[in-house]
Amino acid sequence: MAGPQQQPPYLHLAELTASQFLEIWKHFDADGNGYIEGKELENFFQELEKARKGSGMMSKSDNFGEKMKEFMQKYDKNSDGKIEMAELAQILPTEENFLLCFRQHVGSSAEFMEAWRKYDTDRSGYIEANELKGFLSDLLKKANRPYDEPKLQEYTQTILRMFDLNGDGKLGLSEMSRA
Repeated sequence: MAGPQQQPPYLHLAELTASQFLEIWKHFDADGNGYIEGKELENFFQELEKARKGSGMMSKSDNFGEKMKEFMQKYDKNSDGKIEMAELAQILPTEENFLLCFRQHVGSSAEFMEAWRKYDTDRSGYIEANELKGFLSDLLKKANRPYDEPKLQEYTQTILRMFDLNGDGKLGLSEMSRA
């Protein structure tokens, strides 16, 4: 039976939750290097095209190579030939687009260190889940984005899953600098 299981569950152009965004990222960043590039990028683009056609969105060209070049010109902001997480967040309709908000807040290294010192309230050298939750709460308020407690908890857990490389439940400086 040809049911929904036959289609990749990754790129339905609907509003994505933070967790769904992370699933998509991990699926396409198969080697875990923090970028979607090479064959990963081709696979991503093919699935994106299928999802766009399925939702009735058509592009000007039928040539795959031309479409991919057009796509990269539009979304590969630093022109390095690969898609990074912030660029993907602009492509996919992520709910509240909180990842962009998060990345913009820790834009420069000076801002990053200032935020780090402010939210590492126990001066342990790590941002634990409760400190991260405070940071995200302030960030969402600053961006005038409404949220509730379950959503804040989901965002906190998503950020931890994205950046807590050693799985200790807290973020070290080196892990956060990947953000």
